[in-house]
Amino acid sequence: MEASHHLILLGSALVLLSIFAGVFSARFGTPLLLVFLGLGILAGEEGSGGILFRDFHAAYLIGSVALAIILFDGGLRTDRSDVRRALWPSLALATIGVIVTAAIVGAMAVLLFSTSWVRGLLIGAIVAPTDAAAVSALLHLRRLELRARVAAILEIESGLNDPSSVLLAVLLVNLLVAPAPLSGFHIVALLAQEIVGGAAFGIGGGYLLLALVNRLEGTSGLYPILALAGGTALFGAAQTAGASGFLAAYLAGLILGSHRQRATQVINQAFDAFAWLSQIVLFLILGLLVKPSALVPILGPSLVVAAVLMLVARPIAVALCLLPFRYTGSEIAFISWVGLRGAVPIFLAIIPVLAGLPDAAMFFGVAFIVVLISLILQGWTVAAAGRMFDLDVPPLQQASRLDIDLPGRLGDENTVAGYRVEARCRAASKSVEALPLPPTASVLVVIRDGIASSAASAAPLAPGDYVLALARPEDLALLDRVFGPRPERSRADERGLLGEFAFDGTTTLAVIANLYDPAAAAGESVTLAEFLADRFGGTPAVGDRTRFGAVELIVRDMQGDTITQVGVELEPTPVHPWRFWLQRLPPIAGWFRSARQAVSASRGRPR
Repeated sequence: MEASHHLILLGSALVLLSIFAGVFSARFGTPLLLVFLGLGILAGEEGSGGILFRDFHAAYLIGSVALAIILFDGGLRTDRSDVRRALWPSLALATIGVIVTAAIVGAMAVLLFSTSWVRGLLIGAIVAPTDAAAVSALLHLRRLELRARVAAILEIESGLNDPSSVLLAVLLVNLLVAPAPLSGFHIVALLAQEIVGGAAFGIGGGYLLLALVNRLEGTSGLYPILALAGGTALFGAAQTAGASGFLAAYLAGLILGSHRQRATQVINQAFDAFAWLSQIVLFLILGLLVKPSALVPILGPSLVVAAVLMLVARPIAVALCLLPFRYTGSEIAFISWVGLRGAVPIFLAIIPVLAGLPDAAMFFGVAFIVVLISLILQGWTVAAAGRMFDLDVPPLQQASRLDIDLPGRLGDENTVAGYRVEARCRAASKSVEALPLPPTASVLVVIRDGIASSAASAAPLAPGDYVLALARPEDLALLDRVFGPRPERSRADERGLLGEFAFDGTTTLAVIANLYDPAAAAGESVTLAEFLADRFGGTPAVGDRTRFGAVELIVRDMQGDTITQVGVELEPTPVHPWRFWLQRLPPIAGWFRSARQAVSASRGRPR
């Protein structure tokens, strides 16, 4: 019993130390996951802590639950607009991209370790998955906002490529341990079972969990536990049925997060804590498993694998997958570089150990070194890369909003949003009746100096007032514009991120051509909004930019999916020689579009 108490004390102390170290290291821009992993190593067998932990079965069990929670949280926080904007490119990266990455890295591993092709591919599959949570944390730490289409693809890709990498790694391990070679039919059947089964469990279970959250009446604190238990239960059920539990967990979170439910705020807040605790525990456990002295013999080849992964395999895979979707050269280069590796590769490296493969420690060591190099090199340069490739946009001026979940069926279609009136917001100095609110929204009460007044009797709003408004969830973005601070010119604007001059989205290209570059080809009736929407595949986002003759057009503001304001940069950033190849990539994407249009025309359909 005393040993159990010591274990509780030790585990809690490690988590506390991780939090303190993470807060301190954040001042220096250190990736938090690197701090957690380092503390696990220091506490391990060859570190100052001297903890002997070699239980790979327990590590796999804890890691599976932690990863399922992280994936569920990732799906929960994925915005529906991001799914529309980046689903197909992300799906391509999570499938074709993983296979291409595994093949290139696997070929190099075969040469470096003098091993078989299946073992080499297994190394490639293990190091293929990325970690968007680490990228998001680093960008938030450096106060950097990325273009929406780039941020969306990083987030969704990492949620989808984890299950596909697990699936590929498990398949390759089965090929190595099977007493007889697996037939092609058996492999296809296994893949179909994992993918189709995981999707069925995730989508069906997600809607079931959504119904339970909306129908069950209980204390608000129970809803996060219901979501947590439901997500992990779906993971366990799918795994038991031979399907992909990780895919099921991500899709279930995606379903729950993209639909209105009565406990949205309390579930999101709780899962923020659940996900961070899972990240800390996962990295600490994986760090405890590492013996630094065992890494020395494979250090050289592993460094080469890391270099090939970051500089060759990932860029090739990203370019192949994103060119058909008309991503720019800078976007492709940035997404290639920030394919940050996190805990998943080390977790996957446990599978060969549990399967009893010869030299299984080699897989674990290579994965650990690759993750370490990725966290150090890519983790410390994420923000710099975003600025270097001109993919940052001015941070949005967020409204001071507090969402309140309503009980019963009223909360299914409505929400109460609380706002603090700021000095620079559009609502300041206006009466409640004069506010440009959506038809389905209304102000319930105005609070000034601790005294509540009805909307009808309230004086014109002043800075420092608090307003409670009843609205539908889809109207909250419009309310944010009313009560949020007006945009102000920042250093980001001065650097030309949103252009020197602003034009309405309905302005035609002919106007821009006549003003700035008469030689530029321009359709008489094509508007700036239509041109940019077509240029970015129908899913533009604030900060997207493209050349038009001698100037650069930039998406400056949007309402929903419609471009309302376009910036014009008169002197675009000069092209540096090292970036020359980046500008050669977009025309290749145009070939795909031209071919598609030619096929459509030959069939007599409108393009």
